[in-house]
Amino acid sequence: MLRASTVLLFRFKTRPIFTASTCRFAIKPCEMRDRISERWLVAGICAGLVALIWFVFGQSIRFPFVNYDDPTYTYEAPQVIAGLSWHGVVWAFTHAHGGNWHPITTLSHMFDCGAFGLRSGAHHFGNIVLHGIASVLLFLVLRQMTGQGQSMASAARTSDWRSAFVAAVFAIHPLRVESVVWIAERKDVLSGFFLMLTLAAYLYYARKPSIWRYMTMSILFACGLMSKPMLVSLPIVLLLLDYWPLKRLVDVRTFGNLVAEKFPLFLLSIASAVATLIAQTRAIGSFEQLPLSSRASQAVLSYLTYIRQMFWPTKLAVFYPHSENGSALWRVLLAGAVLAAITILTFLLRKKRPYLVVGWLWYVCMLIPVIGIVQVGLQGHADRYTYLPQIGLYLGVTWWISELLSRWRNGPAALATTAIVIIASLTGASRVQASYWKDPERLWQQTIENTSNNHVAHAHLADLLLRQGRINDAISHCQEAVRIQPNDTDAQNNLGLALLQLGDEADAAIHFERSLASNPNNLNARCNLAWVLATSPDPSRRNGERAVELAGSVAQGPGRGNPTVLRTLAVAYAETGRFSDAIETAQQAIAIAKATGNDGLAADLERNIAAYRMNQPIRSGP
Repeated sequence: MLRASTVLLFRFKTRPIFTASTCRFAIKPCEMRDRISERWLVAGICAGLVALIWFVFGQSIRFPFVNYDDPTYTYEAPQVIAGLSWHGVVWAFTHAHGGNWHPITTLSHMFDCGAFGLRSGAHHFGNIVLHGIASVLLFLVLRQMTGQGQSMASAARTSDWRSAFVAAVFAIHPLRVESVVWIAERKDVLSGFFLMLTLAAYLYYARKPSIWRYMTMSILFACGLMSKPMLVSLPIVLLLLDYWPLKRLVDVRTFGNLVAEKFPLFLLSIASAVATLIAQTRAIGSFEQLPLSSRASQAVLSYLTYIRQMFWPTKLAVFYPHSENGSALWRVLLAGAVLAAITILTFLLRKKRPYLVVGWLWYVCMLIPVIGIVQVGLQGHADRYTYLPQIGLYLGVTWWISELLSRWRNGPAALATTAIVIIASLTGASRVQASYWKDPERLWQQTIENTSNNHVAHAHLADLLLRQGRINDAISHCQEAVRIQPNDTDAQNNLGLALLQLGDEADAAIHFERSLASNPNNLNARCNLAWVLATSPDPSRRNGERAVELAGSVAQGPGRGNPTVLRTLAVAYAETGRFSDAIETAQQAIAIAKATGNDGLAADLERNIAAYRMNQPIRSGP
């Protein structure tokens, strides 16, 4: 019995020891497997995002420039075409470009032109790369923010998939097409790139605050503002993230500390806003053109329009005009009530579902700079404005739906199936939408079909047809644009240019004058009218002094360094008998034209100089 008892005691005591030893030595391999699994999952998701983006937007490397803002940002901007240089850097930081002060964006265009010339595919590729990096960074930052402190086997893995879905929808939603495929919207993808870096730096700082980490974040934020000033509301977004998921905001005292912490960031935002208002002085619409009541109504409706487009992205267009007669009061009031209801509901649910109020306020706050109260441009709303604001909606909706379905036994399968269907549908729709940009004529035709009374689309289609030599078709679209909006300065200018090419100088001059009456700062109309006044065969129509005044104001201002503008100024000098000035100006234009590869224009200028040396003014068409 003694032996039996001893054996039993030995067995009783040794079994736990053996089991504990086994577990002790088995933990490390388990952790290692989890870490390897995590790394492969993260790498796979990142690769999947890149593949999706390339599948949707890779086709754009074969697309041309479009005749809407692309000329201003690239091939009609001599300072940009010249490439990166110290002079170019100084110019980028001291001049507005495209009606904005965004020197980092300007420098990126200079880099592309210097490295790749005017090959549009390379410029498109740059946009794709920046958007791809921003999408991957969004996933990585979200998973770090929302998965911290959770085990890999449970909540952290769920956070990974939620973050991946948010990043995927951001990456390939049809509303992203305009921002990625449009070369002029480099500012969108570049600001998105710096926003994601700023969020990553902020997370790094929040985990272990230090002056160097704060400075890193501030520098990245400043670069984002200098890419596109739309990031002015980012400090508010950081406060929202402090509430959730970082959970740094716990009471009134910490709120005050966190606001004070972001005071330097708010100063950067204010400085950027002031610089933007100064740069956009000419682009900002007056209250006579669009009253404050109309702007407020459009702003309220736009918030809901962007939500509708998020869920049902159909009938997209490059340009959405304002409603002719404004919006019905009942629609505005209903939209305002819906927005107020969503805001109140998310606030009431803030303790149980904090991601809803954070996501909603992210959307609301980031849209404020472009919602239309300060009207820049003619558009009622724009797809590109959703690029960063809608991340908040994706975040809130994804976490909410995932949490609701996770309570259901078949929830994971339903979530996976739904996510796959949504991503596949968005991918297909975006690929089709992106394909319209392959042919600018098709792009404008689609815009005309998807909107009503779109004078801007008709005017730009006319401009495109005019460049192709299809004069009669161009005149037809110009006339339609003028019918819709008689004060459309571009349509009036293009109509005058079309008539000039048909030899009708009298009517052409009338439309150039109308264009300038609508917008005295229309540089093209100034140059075109100056050309008529300087080169018309009809002595009664020529006015060399006014031609010099018109062309000179452009050459000494926004058109400085433009060889076409200098050519016009030279013929104006010749008309007034200032042939030495004409020769000097034409020689400057030749040097710039040759430097930018415009050999045809350089040859025309050589012929003009030959005439000037013989004291002969130019008598020819444009």
